[in-house]
Amino acid sequence: MVKLTKIYTRTGDSGTTGLGTGERVPKADLRVASYGTVDETNAAVGVAVTHAEVGGAIYKRLRAIQHDLFDLGADLCTPCKADEDPAMVLRITQGQIDALEEAIDFWNKDLEPLTSFVLPGGTALSAALHVARTVCRRAEREVAELLVKESERTSGLTLTYLNRLSDLLFVLGRVANHPEMGGGSGDVLWVPGKNREDAGNG
Repeated sequence: MVKLTKIYTRTGDSGTTGLGTGERVPKADLRVASYGTVDETNAAVGVAVTHAEVGGAIYKRLRAIQHDLFDLGADLCTPCKADEDPAMVLRITQGQIDALEEAIDFWNKDLEPLTSFVLPGGTALSAALHVARTVCRRAEREVAELLVKESERTSGLTLTYLNRLSDLLFVLGRVANHPEMGGGSGDVLWVPGKNREDAGNG
């Protein structure tokens, strides 16, 4: 049960913060950076939610993802121990990853194959989803580095979840621009070298 009664504690004024185990580490620690970027991902997903149809399928999926991301942050905040009690520690599960894969398959099946890379843009929802995707990719890179440095203290499922989530956010960004599924005008595609001949013309 989470109960927050005091917003500032002054315990971090020395440049350290507490992990879920009570261990104090520098705020610049890679683990702290990793779950901090997961928090950024959650905030970016929250912006995307404001552009989604309230109660619609994308809205519900994004809300579910926000809860997952808090689980993921809690997982990263609490280093793994060999003798930990699974019932007492919140970890990302394979089931949460499976749900993302099912969602990717569901929404991707009616999208046309891409002929180029997608540019962020189109509808406001699509643009917001691409912002969330890129922040999620950064979180993925940081967790990948954390797994290299602290493999025994970090669950590999955290990395897998972020990888699948970034894929889903990409797919949903395309859905949001789809004329029938999202009310957009279609994918905004990259045209290689588009402006090279016009360079210097203002």
